[in-house]
Amino acid sequence: MRIVASILTFLALSVPAAAKVDIQEVVTPSGITVWLVEDHSIPFTALELSFRGGTSLDAPGKRGAIYLMSGLIEEGAADLDARAYARELEALAASFSYDAHDDAVSISAQFLSENRDEAMALLYDTLHKPRFDQAAIDRVRAQILSSLHSDAKDPNKIAGAAFSDAAFKDHPYATDGEGSIETVSALTRDDILDAYQAVFARDRLFVGAVGDITPDEISALVEDLLADLPETGAKMPKPTDVLLQGGVQIIDFDTPQSVAVFGQTGIDQDDDDFFAAYILNQVLGGGSFESRLMKEVREKRGLTYGVGSYLASKDFASLYMGSVASANDRIAEAISVIQDEWARIQTDGVTQEELDNAKTFLTGAYPLRFDGNSRIAGILVGMQMMGLPIDYIATRNDKVNAVTLEDANRVAAELYDPDGLQFVVVGKPEGLMATE
Repeated sequence: MRIVASILTFLALSVPAAAKVDIQEVVTPSGITVWLVEDHSIPFTALELSFRGGTSLDAPGKRGAIYLMSGLIEEGAADLDARAYARELEALAASFSYDAHDDAVSISAQFLSENRDEAMALLYDTLHKPRFDQAAIDRVRAQILSSLHSDAKDPNKIAGAAFSDAAFKDHPYATDGEGSIETVSALTRDDILDAYQAVFARDRLFVGAVGDITPDEISALVEDLLADLPETGAKMPKPTDVLLQGGVQIIDFDTPQSVAVFGQTGIDQDDDDFFAAYILNQVLGGGSFESRLMKEVREKRGLTYGVGSYLASKDFASLYMGSVASANDRIAEAISVIQDEWARIQTDGVTQEELDNAKTFLTGAYPLRFDGNSRIAGILVGMQMMGLPIDYIATRNDKVNAVTLEDANRVAAELYDPDGLQFVVVGKPEGLMATE
């Protein structure tokens, strides 16, 4: 079994990074849309299922129910308890994994062609006949509670939670999808069943598949697997404004190093100016030692080991965020430099050299995302959820390269909001004044 599992892992990673991604749209008899990349070079298929809404669909007072439910999906199905289920999955040399975050619950399945029918029968039971045994609920709940107790002592988690609360107040985004110690402790089996019914429905379903399977075969597979799902699930949350007001919030915490999370209102991924904003972030604080923040905060002043920023476009709101950590006696200076750079890019924009370098990095790194069947299947689903066209992979770099210096600097002036940039600092910062 270990040898077969090792082969399965190798197959999952064996697609060349620069391989052409030829996507076919397949519609099943009941109307389920699947994006398929057919590849018969290896006898292996990756299937990705995603259900929009995620942990944001938690019922009032039941925060953490969907996260707990997603952890229980693999804890037995139909007549198989947790141990029997795990043995069956291992015997098939298949792999199922489950994830829940703010905007989606996803199921990733990998299986060999020779075991396709048996693997899909087990996945069917996972989706349609979960057991939710009380013993499994208690065990998984205990694991989550242990994690939550640990998070309560983690300055990074504390900062992130306070920032989310400041940004979103009463929206589900304001609290952690894992729930709190109080809410998770109070969840019942009925709450888990309600969470299950809220999530798994056809009106929020997206499907991607990559590997050794034809359009007719994937159509039949998906129809058998998913056609019986309910048509509708829980009502989606409403879009929300980002409520950040700017300034500095300090949370006292006994640690030699302060942690800061910072951010402002972001830009939606379907905005015409998104690619300009994406390039601007690469210049300012994207994942590169060449970014302005890394140069100014780390290289020139030695204030931190790492600082960065990123666009966080969610389904119902968009943020522009970043983080930094520094010694208590240096965090004030680090924050001051970040504020200065935020203002400088708004007023002065970027240079042609910076724009060109960012484009080169972003277009060159893009093919590296396609490093295996499972990664590609996930990308196919992500594209569908964001409403991107089926030829997006082929045209994405053209969109990056089409951004002009005039475009970038116009967007810089419109997007960056130094006065609205808010910091949440956890630690014992010296020489830093809170503004709230």
